[in-house]
Amino acid sequence: MEIIKKYPKVFQWLFLLAVFFALCFAIEVPETYKFIRGQAEFVKDPNQSTFIFLGKEVRYYAFDVFWRLPPLLGWLPIWINDSLFFLMNEWMPMEFWNEDTQEFKTRPLLLQISRNLTAFMTFLIELIREILLGGLETIVAFTSWDFIDAYPWAELPGLPWTIVAAGFAILSYKLSGKGLAIFAGLTMVYISIFGQWKPSMQTLSFILVAAPLSFAFGLGLGIAAFKSKRVEKALYPILLVMQTMPQYAVLVPALVLFGVGDHAAVIITMVVAIPPMILLTLLGLRAIPPEVIEAGRMSGCTNWQLMFKVLIPTARRDILIGVNQVIMVCFSMAVISAFIGAKGLGFNLLLALNQLNIGLALEAGLCISLIAILLDKMSLAWANKQIDYFGNLTFYERNKNLIFFGGAFIVGILLAYLGSFYFKEGFNYLFEVPHNKGISTADFWNKGVDWIFETFFVYIKAFNTWLIQDVLQPMRALYLRMPAVATLVLVVGAGYLIGGIRSALVVCTLTLFIALSPWWDRALVTTYMATFGVIISCIIGFTVGTLCFQNKNSAKFMLGVCDIFQTFPSFVYLIPVMMLFGITDTSVLIAVIVYATIPATRYTIEGLRSVPAGLHDAATMSGVNKFQRLTKIEFPLAFPHMMLGLNQTIVFALFMVIIGAFIGTEDLGQYILKALSDKNGAGIGLTLGICVAFIGLIFDNLIRTYVGKRKKHLGIDCLLYTSPSPRD
Repeated sequence: MEIIKKYPKVFQWLFLLAVFFALCFAIEVPETYKFIRGQAEFVKDPNQSTFIFLGKEVRYYAFDVFWRLPPLLGWLPIWINDSLFFLMNEWMPMEFWNEDTQEFKTRPLLLQISRNLTAFMTFLIELIREILLGGLETIVAFTSWDFIDAYPWAELPGLPWTIVAAGFAILSYKLSGKGLAIFAGLTMVYISIFGQWKPSMQTLSFILVAAPLSFAFGLGLGIAAFKSKRVEKALYPILLVMQTMPQYAVLVPALVLFGVGDHAAVIITMVVAIPPMILLTLLGLRAIPPEVIEAGRMSGCTNWQLMFKVLIPTARRDILIGVNQVIMVCFSMAVISAFIGAKGLGFNLLLALNQLNIGLALEAGLCISLIAILLDKMSLAWANKQIDYFGNLTFYERNKNLIFFGGAFIVGILLAYLGSFYFKEGFNYLFEVPHNKGISTADFWNKGVDWIFETFFVYIKAFNTWLIQDVLQPMRALYLRMPAVATLVLVVGAGYLIGGIRSALVVCTLTLFIALSPWWDRALVTTYMATFGVIISCIIGFTVGTLCFQNKNSAKFMLGVCDIFQTFPSFVYLIPVMMLFGITDTSVLIAVIVYATIPATRYTIEGLRSVPAGLHDAATMSGVNKFQRLTKIEFPLAFPHMMLGLNQTIVFALFMVIIGAFIGTEDLGQYILKALSDKNGAGIGLTLGICVAFIGLIFDNLIRTYVGKRKKHLGIDCLLYTSPSPRD
C-alpha cells in the first residue's frame, strides 16, 4: 500500500475501484443464491454444511466464503436475550418488603429497580397530566383513596385550556416578544378548537417529564466528562453509537426491562435525549477562554463555585442549545414511543396511518408540527436571550410576566366556571373541547386525496412503476450483487487512503461486524436506499444552497425553512408520500430525500457564508467574475463544511429509511419493527440497531477524517464534537 501512496490520489482511487470491480466480476454468485424481485435469497439446500462456533450451530456453504461471510455473530441476539433474562430474573436476588402481603419477598435487584423506576415515572407523568387535564386525584399520591372518598373536594380538576394557552403566550412574549407570543396563542387555540387538546397535553406531559430529567443527567455527565479524561473516553464511543442508533432499536429492550406504557417511553426517551445534552455541555465548557477560568481562580473560587458561578454561566448558550436538542429529541420520541403504548398525538397519528386515514393523520401531524415548532422557537429564544445580571429593576419589572399570568389564571378559572352554566350539553368548551365536538378537516383532506389520486392516477402510477422497475430494482440488485469480500476491500481501502492505518482498522472492524451478522443482505438494502436518497438530497441541497447563498434575503429565508422542516418529527414526512404513492419503496425514498435535503441545504449555505469577506474583496479586486469566485475560492474553502453536511445527510437518510419500515420496506428497519412484537426480540432489535449505527459510523469516520485533514490543510480550526443535529 505504501507503494501505491507514492502515486497521485486520483490514481490511488482508480486502483481501488479497479480492484473492487475485479473482485465483483471474479467472485461468482453461488448456485445456492438467487435473486427474487431484486432481492437476494438463499435457496434451501439440505447439503449445506454445519459447524459449531461459540457453542452455536452455524449453517453455511464453505465455498461461498468470498461471497457472503459466515454468520458467526448469529449468537449475539441469543446472548443478549439470555443476559437480559438473567439480569431480570436471577441476578443478585434480594429481600424486599411487600406492602400488599406485609411480608418480605425475594426479588432480583434489577427487577426491583425497574419496578421502582416505573412507579416513579408513572407518578410524575400522571401528576403533570392531572394538572393539565384533570382525571386522577392528585392528593391520592400523598395520602390514600380513603381520604378522597371522605373528602371529594380534594380532587384536582385540571387547568382550562385558556390558562395553558395564556401561559404559553406570556412565556413566549418574555422570551422573544410579540411575534412568538401570537404564534403560541394561535397554536394553542388551534389545538383546542380542533379537539386535539387532550392528546396534545398527554404528549406535553410526556415531554415535561423526559426533558428536565434528560437535561439534569446530560448536564451532570457533561460536567464529569469535562473534568475527567477517563469519563470522556468511556462515554465517547457510547455517544457515537447513540448518535447513529435508530430510535426503533432502543424501544425493544425497553419492553423487556420496563414493560409497555408511558413510563417505559419516558425512560427510553431519556436514553436517546441525554447524549446530545452531554455533547453540547462538553462543547460549551471547552469553548470557554482560558482567561475566564484563570480569572475565576484568581478571584478565590472553589471548584464548585468555579463550575456553577463562572463556567456554566459562560457556557450558557451552548448548554441551552443542548436543552433545545433535548426537547426536539423528546418530541420525536413521543411519536415513536407510541409503538410501546405511549399516549398522545403520536398514538393518534400511528392509528390513523394504520387505518390509511390520511385526513386524521394530517390533523394529528399538523398539531405535532405546530407544537414542535413552538417548543423549538421558545427554547432557541431562551438560548439566545441576553440576561442583564446588573439591571436595577423594580419589583413590578422583575415579576410583571408572573403577575400577568396570575391575572390570566384567575380570568381563565372564572370563564371555565361561567361556561359550566352556559353550555348545557355537558361539555364545557371553555374548559376543554372534546375530540368529537371540535372542528375537523379530515373529510376535506380525504376528499382532496381522493381527487388528487383520481385526477393524477395515470401519471402517479407511471412514475411509480418507472422508478421502481427501471431505477430502484436494478440499483438494489446491483448492491446485493456486491460480494462481501469486495465490499470489505472497498471500505477498508477507502479508510486507508483517507485516514491511514487507524481509519482503515476502524472501518474494517465496523464492516466486519455487519458482514458476520445474519443480516448482511438487509444491511445492503438499507445502504442502497440511503445511498439513493443521499445522492438526490445532495444534488438538490447543494444546488439550492448555492443559489440561495447569492442573495442575503434568500439565504435567510431558506435557513428559516430548514429550521421549520427540521423541527417536524420524521413520521410526519410519511403522510403526504403515502397519500400519493401508497405503501411502496417510492414513498420511503421521497420521504428520505425531503428529510435529508435539510442538512445538505443548511450546511451549504452556512459553509459558503463562512468564507471570510476579505477573500471576496481580494477576488473582486483581482478581476474574477462571480462564477470564478464561486468555483475557485468559495467552494474549496466551504467544502469541508459541506462535507459535514453530507455526514448529517447520511444520518438523516438512515433514520428515515429505518422509519420507512412502517410502510413495508425490506431492510433492517423491517426486522427491527418485527422485533417489537416478538417476546424474544430484544436481542435481534438491539443487534440490528447496532448494525445501522455502524453503517452510519463507517461514513462518519471517513467523512470526519477527510474533513479534519482538509481543514488542517486549509488552516481552518476543526471542532472535536458536533451535535447530532445540524443546528449546532
